[in-house]
Amino acid sequence: MYETQTLREKIKLFTYILLPILITQIGMYAMNFFDTIMSGQAGPDQLAGVAIGSSIWLPVFTGLNGIMMAISPIVSQLKGAKKDKDIPWSVKQGVYLSMLLAVLIAIIGFFLLDPLLTLLDIEESVRYVAKYYLVALGTGIVPLFVFNLLRSFIDALGMTKISMLIILLTLPINILFNYMFIFGQFGAPELGGIGAGVASSLTYWVSFVIIAFTIHNVRPLKFFAIFKNWVKPSLTEWWSQLKIGVPIGFAIFFETSIFAAVTFFMTAYDTYTIAAHQAALNFASFVYMVPLSIAFTLTIVVGYEVGAKRYKDARTYSYLGITIAVSMSIIAGLILFLFDDTVARLYSSNETVIELTKNFIFFAIFFQLSDAFGAPIQGVLRGYKDVNITLVMAFVSYWVIGLPSGYLLANFTAFGPYGYWMSLIIGLTAGAITLLIRMLHLQKRSIQTS
Repeated sequence: MYETQTLREKIKLFTYILLPILITQIGMYAMNFFDTIMSGQAGPDQLAGVAIGSSIWLPVFTGLNGIMMAISPIVSQLKGAKKDKDIPWSVKQGVYLSMLLAVLIAIIGFFLLDPLLTLLDIEESVRYVAKYYLVALGTGIVPLFVFNLLRSFIDALGMTKISMLIILLTLPINILFNYMFIFGQFGAPELGGIGAGVASSLTYWVSFVIIAFTIHNVRPLKFFAIFKNWVKPSLTEWWSQLKIGVPIGFAIFFETSIFAAVTFFMTAYDTYTIAAHQAALNFASFVYMVPLSIAFTLTIVVGYEVGAKRYKDARTYSYLGITIAVSMSIIAGLILFLFDDTVARLYSSNETVIELTKNFIFFAIFFQLSDAFGAPIQGVLRGYKDVNITLVMAFVSYWVIGLPSGYLLANFTAFGPYGYWMSLIIGLTAGAITLLIRMLHLQKRSIQTS
């Protein structure tokens, strides 16, 4: 990270940080992408089971991972304020905290998984796959959380290429593990959709080992001595990180959990509808990696400028990121519209599933446009460490406005299952509008008081 003077320099630095993050996010999501595609080739019940399991896991993971993301604005602001010597302390405490949260969620999951799955009106074979997919995945939760904490630390320094290289290295490993454990190749047991959970867990362990080795041995990261001179856990520092991270985590949870809620409501329909919903949502989420990566980049660059009290530069970066996100979203929407049949056939050879998937993709075009506004603004606000009001806005937009409207449309209009996808569009649009108002207010106040 470094100070920029002109718009051209800002575009150059923003792109330099963004592209590796984008490749990293695509690589990370590609693991879930290949889980879904390869499970689908093992049968509709396997795809449906992975869909249910993912819908339970992803909101929990993204919400808790959001807590770990607090390290990003903390490190970027310290870097902007030229307080590099304080960075290792925060990162080490973050590692402790991430391990504690991982263990806690594993214990909670052990007691709640069966009761939760029992509530769902799904076929027994689908329930079985969902349960043991999650059990297998859970064996890699500790290294996954620590990996994401360390990755946020590296990215906040502007060294995003390192995360990119690690993910590009582990992606083919994940595909190999999927091939082995889903289909029973190279002497591995044939586990179907459950094998996708095994493959993901093993990949999490490999990723953690690689990033720990990199931080410990590669310059300039080694000079931060993250794995040397370990200090005692500090409840005070944990609380400081939680005050930033918990609102971030819950805001992300409220957004991702509405997708999980929609999937749960989909269990009222047949297995083909569940499979088609998951296929369309999986690809739409893949497209979402663009505005999400821009949001991560904005947190870094805005946090750096706010730490240095250059609030006008922070505002310039904000508008730059939002413009890029919306432009890319329009292009993505055109691709989804023109190639919906090609996308649908990636997930299934069943004609019924293909046609249903194409219908869901049409609605995905619109909610990913709303995401293109909302996600970057969330990244901007995180750069300011402005997280509490964002949490309230997320809850109201997604759960008070979005989901209830979807329930009404699905059950009292001709939309049927597509009504729930309308709730995604409504909720995300409401969220984007309220976040924009908050960002404009915050920027105006920061500049006036500087």
